[in-house]
Amino acid sequence: MMLPEKIRLLNVSIGDAENAGQLLRASTYEFRYVQPQAEQAAVALLMPASQQLTWQDGDLFPPMDQNLPEGDLFMKIRELFPKQPMTPMHMLALVGRNGIGRLGYSLPGETPTPMPRTLSKSELLGTAYTPEVFNELVAAYLSTGAGIAGMQPKIMVPDQPTVPIPSLIVKAASAAYPGLAVNEFLCLTAAQEAGIETPTFALSDDGQMLVLDRFDLVVHDNGRVERLGFEDIASLAGLRVRDILSDRKYQGSYQRIAELLRQLQLPSDNLHRFFEQVAFSIMVRNGDAHLKNFGLLYRSSEDVWLAPMFDVVTTSIYTYTQYTGGPELEDRTLALKLFAGKHHTKAYPTQEELEDFGRRVCGVSQPSQTLKRIAQAMHSTMEKAKGDPRVPRALWAQMAQAWESGYGYAR
Repeated sequence: MMLPEKIRLLNVSIGDAENAGQLLRASTYEFRYVQPQAEQAAVALLMPASQQLTWQDGDLFPPMDQNLPEGDLFMKIRELFPKQPMTPMHMLALVGRNGIGRLGYSLPGETPTPMPRTLSKSELLGTAYTPEVFNELVAAYLSTGAGIAGMQPKIMVPDQPTVPIPSLIVKAASAAYPGLAVNEFLCLTAAQEAGIETPTFALSDDGQMLVLDRFDLVVHDNGRVERLGFEDIASLAGLRVRDILSDRKYQGSYQRIAELLRQLQLPSDNLHRFFEQVAFSIMVRNGDAHLKNFGLLYRSSEDVWLAPMFDVVTTSIYTYTQYTGGPELEDRTLALKLFAGKHHTKAYPTQEELEDFGRRVCGVSQPSQTLKRIAQAMHSTMEKAKGDPRVPRALWAQMAQAWESGYGYAR
């Protein structure tokens, strides 16, 4: 796929509404609704047609910026299109209609890209992973899978001929973080057992790939595919967090996220679910639960709810570097502060502090019961994983040790 040298205009689809708006790039970015109606679906929760018809910003609007490829996927795009400009407008054109959420982008007069052959979930789960195999997946399905952010190797794949967009997310092994697919599988398994909503997921037969169903698609009994709106918390806070600004997603607190959910007038059970997600991340020692790893799904401004928990791993078993060639550091802190305020830190909270957060910030009457439920699910998951041949013994031991500290929150 080759794109023009300069892209000044993209048509924007919103769900089933083809070309509902236009995105223009001149000295600023401008979005305009094409045929505004009272029932016009909003391009973003905070950009409704009822409020104004034309919106301007010096940078790409955060709800559009949120799904632009980054990390491993962005580098693969650069390799596949070495001579192609890669402005945000070019990347949106590559995202097309397939990004997470209900927005789609196309060049005026563009012929839709044919959907590549579908690849069933069972076929994916039975595929023996090698870096070369995954690179072939990326090359084959990039036209349908560019609209997904995150640093981990991942691609979106179509698995149903009747669904016109890719409905599976495939996450691959990573040399930098051994056992990452198994790690996330165990975390999601424990979350599910604790009653916390997650996407549907499965681990490949060789334990090297994690396959997840997209949580922003609803396939109805009559076969109609409904695309839900999705915005992550960074986007809702008006932040752009890619590239050199990536540290922004680690600025803030879980308390401020809870306050944002209240401002958006979400029902109280959403705050209870948010407490579950925060508590679970703390207990499994996930130090990467940043602003982009929480989000909202919606049909309209009156029908908004917290997205399932996603992108959750035990990060404390890995080391990282803050810059190329820098020293290896252990992950010993939260991604965000628990409470807002200068005197609070990113240190893991005590049981009393976490229960206080649940009770005072999220309105949970018995937060200790939530913590006990999570701890029981974690313990049960680790016991079952002992006999799973896909789980390396060394990784199991590392995660079991890391989760020991999490059980302490239920004592």
